[in-house]
Amino acid sequence: MGENARNMFRRVCVFCGSSSGNRTVFSDAALDLGNELVKRRIDLVYGGGSVGLMGLVSRTVYDGGCHVLGVIPTALVPLEISGQTFGEVQLVSDMHERKAEMARQSDAFIALPGGYGTMEELLEMITWSQLGIHNKPVGLLNIDGYYNSLLALFDTGVQEGFIKPAARHIVLSAPTAKELMEKMEQYIPLHEQVAPRKSWEIEQLGNLNPPNPP
Repeated sequence: MGENARNMFRRVCVFCGSSSGNRTVFSDAALDLGNELVKRRIDLVYGGGSVGLMGLVSRTVYDGGCHVLGVIPTALVPLEISGQTFGEVQLVSDMHERKAEMARQSDAFIALPGGYGTMEELLEMITWSQLGIHNKPVGLLNIDGYYNSLLALFDTGVQEGFIKPAARHIVLSAPTAKELMEKMEQYIPLHEQVAPRKSWEIEQLGNLNPPNPP
């Protein structure tokens, strides 16, 4: 499985916050995810901060010998970087550029528990998949049921006719990093893309399609 993952995902983008949450279970999850990436020799793309869950996952991947790329708007440097950073830090002008660059650099996306920013980044990648901009796996690390309410809202969206049933399968979730990675490795898009990828301005967004396995 590890060898297969190396072929499928060279870089995984992790969305997480500059807070650690109120319980150690969330910090433990960030460490576990970092160790899972290291075990599979997968590089990390993330929001560039050195505090909160961002700091934990980046340090773990960096200490494990994998490459770390942090993408952060200049305005957030004083807020999200405190002390040592790990790996390469890329400064960008704004949040839009941050998300586009993180997406361009990554082969898959994982959201740890987080706040508005984490959820906004997650939902944008889900939306981009639905629109046909990319077909990369999007996973929720649902630690201790943190995202149960959000997943239930997605199910309500299907029931009420706002989300197509096939598009609901865009969102993968699991309670542990190992289970989530295994689901993402097996991901096959089931939904019809709103518009074909060739109709999007891929030149500006970057190449948002995963590499073909060698």
